[in-house]
Order: sequence, then C-alpha cells, then structure tokens
Amino acid sequence: MTGTLEERATAADLVTEALDVGYGGEPVVRALDVRLPPGAVTAIVGPNGCGKSTLLGALARVHTPQAGAVLLDGRDLARIRPRDAARRIGLLPQQAEAPDGLTVRDLVRYGRHPHQGLLRQWSPDDAGAVDRALAAADLVELADRPLDTLSGGQRQRAWIAMVVAQQTDVVLLDEPTSALDLGHQLEVLELVRDLAAAGRTVVAVLHDLSTACRHADHLVAMRGGRIVAEGAPQDVVTPGLVRELYGVEAVVLVDPTAGTPVVCPIRRLAP
Repeated sequence: MTGTLEERATAADLVTEALDVGYGGEPVVRALDVRLPPGAVTAIVGPNGCGKSTLLGALARVHTPQAGAVLLDGRDLARIRPRDAARRIGLLPQQAEAPDGLTVRDLVRYGRHPHQGLLRQWSPDDAGAVDRALAAADLVELADRPLDTLSGGQRQRAWIAMVVAQQTDVVLLDEPTSALDLGHQLEVLELVRDLAAAGRTVVAVLHDLSTACRHADHLVAMRGGRIVAEGAPQDVVTPGLVRELYGVEAVVLVDPTAGTPVVCPIRRLAP
C-alpha cells in the first residue's frame, strides 16, 4: 500500500465484563471478559458458530448484551447515544452491499453520516476526510468508478475507506478478507495494519489462523462462546490450541520472515 493515514486517532480502550450476548434468550457468547489492546490489531479466531461475529456485533452495539457490559474508555457502551457511539466505533459487517451504480466516492461519503445533523451539513472537513480516506486506501484514481466495476480487493478497500472516513477510534471488521485471493487479501491486510499504525484500535474476525498470526498483534481464540486463549500469536498458538479449536492435528512452524506461527494441518481428529 502506498496510501497513508494522515490524521491520528485516539487509542480507545474497549473492554467486555461478564458479557452474555445471544438470540432468543439463549446466549451465544457467555460470561466473556476481554480487553482489546488500544492502538493494535486484534484478530478473533475460532471455528464456525463459536460466537466471533456475535462478539463483534456486541462491540459495535448491534447486539444488546443479555448480561454484563461493553465498556468504551470506561463508559457503558449501551448508555452512550447512538450517534456519539458511531463517531467512536466503525463496523464493516460481512457481505456489505451497496445500491447499484454507486461510485467509490459515493460509498466513502457515507462514512461521514454520523457527523451530519440538522445543524451540521456537508463541510470542507467532511470533504477532506473523504479525500484522505481515498488516498489511504489507494483509491484516488478509482474514486469515480462504479463499485461493480472493481476487483474484489479494490471493492473491499473501498468499504474499509468508508470506515476510515468515519474517523472512529475503533474499527471492527467481520471477515474482511473473505472470498479474496492471496494478492487481494494482502491489499486489505496492509490497510488494516495502516489503521493501527495511525492509532486506531482494530478488531477483525479472521478465518485463517496463519494469516491472523502474521497480521495481528493480539489474538483472541474462541470456542463455544468462550475465550480459550488470548495473547500475542507466538505465545498462544500451539498444536494443542489448534486441536482444541478445530479438532485438527497440526504442526506449528515459525514463519522465517515474520517470526510468527504458521499452522500446517495434518489430519482431522475423530470427534
């Protein structure tokens, strides 16, 4: 990536305390206590259905806790006004969709919505935030292109640029590299690293464990709605953790370039 994030964010402290979140009265995430390191990239990993996206939704105030709380800089997120929360926390959900014919610039402009109001209309500050977001995502030359003419990686970077334009201190990404090839994954993950380098607290749900190890500073491993391990990837990713999370026998090697764990699956174990 050649783009840069000129404005620096205020590193936000995001914490859950005894958090229960679920649907129809049944918790999916149970009694969860976690602190997401400020100004760093945290990857949430684990098998399908373990509660990763549900946790992310609670952090974004999309899901209301059944018990416990999410705290943003010590304040209960549920007690913060929705517009104020949207100025602090940005979410890119899975399978985000935009209206037909929308250009890249149009999409990125949506990121300024939380800053608008009856007494505050579009301003030079908003235009500047959009321009900086486009530059950060290397999309200036594509700004007037319709989204449906872009490659998968370019389109995903456009969605992340929308969140960048929102100028939040916390950025939450649900499977931002899903269905992308290796080159486009790297495009997106380099931008994610840039977000943290600019002071943002970034939390991403990722499926590939080796990719998470390489690009995240902190790992949160979940199974059955609970955290089974957390910490720096090189400290927590072991053959035992892979076995516990996925029921897979694996060898864990060290990436010769990054020094991070590389998971080499051998076989699926019997239930």
